[in-house]
Amino acid sequence: MKANNVVKDIIYVHQNADQQFVVSYGIHFNEFVMNAHHPLQNLLLIKHQYEHGGFNIHTHMEYVEQGDMKKLMNDHVQTYGDFCWIDFEEEVGVDELNGQEIAELLYMGHIKQPLNLPFYSKLNNRFAYLTHDDGWFNKVFYRDFEDFYHLLGETITSKLKTSKAGKGLFGMKKEKDFPAIGKDVIRSLRDKLKEGVVISLEKAILARGKIEIPFWVIGDYFDMDEMGEDYKQIRKAPANGLLSFDRKTKSWSALLK
Repeated sequence: MKANNVVKDIIYVHQNADQQFVVSYGIHFNEFVMNAHHPLQNLLLIKHQYEHGGFNIHTHMEYVEQGDMKKLMNDHVQTYGDFCWIDFEEEVGVDELNGQEIAELLYMGHIKQPLNLPFYSKLNNRFAYLTHDDGWFNKVFYRDFEDFYHLLGETITSKLKTSKAGKGLFGMKKEKDFPAIGKDVIRSLRDKLKEGVVISLEKAILARGKIEIPFWVIGDYFDMDEMGEDYKQIRKAPANGLLSFDRKTKSWSALLK
């Protein structure tokens, strides 16, 4: 559960390649939607408190159509407690789910762990999104990790642009030519991401001609209170690497130490 040791301006990610999920802290639903590689499809809501969705009579679950996504984004999902959904292409696919598959979805929403990999040909889904206190503990299953690499690069960059009282990093004006971190750069860190990494925007430094965002390899956590406490200690040590932006070439790179 949330405690008073919330650490702002960090992103924690642990990629479990074998089971195709990522556990994260610091990435919220709105950022997931806005920074997704492809526009998010319709959402079948498994656990939630949203009151404005459609009702699928076959599954007895609410759903949100793609065109209504902004209404859900404005509904403060971080206050729901549990917020779990799976995307789907067409409602006819939802209507084809059998009792076993519906039971699997309900189990997944309750336990935050699927019985099998949660990808259904009937839904053509790319994700299964399972959170408690959205942004605090998120567990997202990815059909294709390229979606994750894109999302993380875009999210880090968008946070840089909006940090420090909305003035952009270090109080500077927003830069029109400030590109997102490419997924190839994030992909190059996948071995570290599999160990569990904290990317620290609070410790980002501005040097002559470049910006550097440090990250620390910190380990595998499900308890974000514990992760936050351990980060407060490890940030005193030299970082394990940097995400570096070169202002002259306007390019990002990942540097390991």
